[in-house]
Amino acid sequence: MTIPSESIGSIPRPADLLDALAAYQSGDLDAAALAERQRRAVAETIDSLVALGSRVVTDGEQAKPSFATYPITGLPGLAPDGAVIPFADGHQRQLPRLTAGPFRYQIYAERYLRAAQELSPVPVKQAVIAPSALSLLYPADGIEGYPREAFLSDLADEAERDIRGCLDAGAHRVQLDFTEGRLSLKLDPSGGVLDSFIELNNTVLQRFSADERARIGVHTCPGGDQDSTHSLDVDYSALLPKLLQLRAGAFYVQLASEPDPDKVLAVIAEHLPADATVFVGVTDPIDPEVETAEQVRDRVLSAARYLPVERLGTCDDCGFAPFADDISTSRETAFAKIRARLEGTALAAEQLGV
Repeated sequence: MTIPSESIGSIPRPADLLDALAAYQSGDLDAAALAERQRRAVAETIDSLVALGSRVVTDGEQAKPSFATYPITGLPGLAPDGAVIPFADGHQRQLPRLTAGPFRYQIYAERYLRAAQELSPVPVKQAVIAPSALSLLYPADGIEGYPREAFLSDLADEAERDIRGCLDAGAHRVQLDFTEGRLSLKLDPSGGVLDSFIELNNTVLQRFSADERARIGVHTCPGGDQDSTHSLDVDYSALLPKLLQLRAGAFYVQLASEPDPDKVLAVIAEHLPADATVFVGVTDPIDPEVETAEQVRDRVLSAARYLPVERLGTCDDCGFAPFADDISTSRETAFAKIRARLEGTALAAEQLGV
């Protein structure tokens, strides 16, 4: 046995892919040429992760416009003035607003997974957006002829199809990105919005068998974009007990950037489901300083004081570029941090005798 270590998802796109995206958006590059450049970026990303020693890889989300909006690319009935997500440094991201139903995904994550599997010599995990995040597309004043209940029913069906397609295609694990969980407590400290998110996500997760849920994980973090976060100031202890009620087999928990990781670990240990594995974040993607393998080792050893080592894994706190236009972290820095994560995890495993 060893301690598993996995990437969360996104890797900064290479410069020529960013140039290709800009050319495509301006009409100077066709879709086929863009797809070929994305394929090469996926291959380069996987090759680099394998060379570093990754036993499980992602495609780096090289072909996704963002971790959140990939399913609705090209969806008719969207307006640009949806929910606004404010970040600590003052910048914002804005979701589109749904204007008509029925709601249907336009792209399923299985498409990205199968493309990566063709290029990878090792197992591939696949990140998908949690249905709770997409529930924010529905406007507060409703949609005539398409009530919220109908939308949520359609959304649950589509989210199930997104996850199931990846499981059936042989994903090592399917990871639900749930960054809106912590944000919800900033927007609604009463916890009502968080409760609705947990209920919706569990509505989908409960459609899977126990064996299938063992291959489904949930990622939580305070958002990471352009070297800033949207909810790092929210007390993790208000989120984690409810988060750990999700019917998933693994949890990927941002921890390296937490001011009091021991407090967080104690909460996880108290509420961890009996059959779940916890991947703790040991590198901070928005910190420009690259961690050393020894720093990572020590973070793993600290986690092992609270969590059974056979149910412990490591990860990065977040994706390195969850939005395609985020160039705040270089590709070189991302891979250097991943190297430190892998080497430091191996050092901890050796010291723990696993």
